[in-house]
Amino acid sequence: MIALDKLIVWLIVGALAGSLTGLLVKRSKHGFGAASNLAIGLVGALIGGALFYVFGIDLGLGTIAVSLEDLVAALVGSLIFLGLLRMWRKRA
Repeated sequence: MIALDKLIVWLIVGALAGSLTGLLVKRSKHGFGAASNLAIGLVGALIGGALFYVFGIDLGLGTIAVSLEDLVAALVGSLIFLGLLRMWRKRA
């Protein structure tokens, strides 16, 4: 079972990852906008954190409360989420 403190970290890091994802994908300082960046990052943090947990991925980047590993997982999850969202929109 995933610990509550780990879930909270994923949500906090998700906000950062959403902004980074918006910057990478839109190539704009504002990304998708503050609210959308936050939503994308939160979903991405949950997806990425769960994937890293399930597959036992440990990048060895440290055990700080909010680690670089958590940020990388959230960024990966955010990019996966955007890819799935784009595929779904093309089908509709």
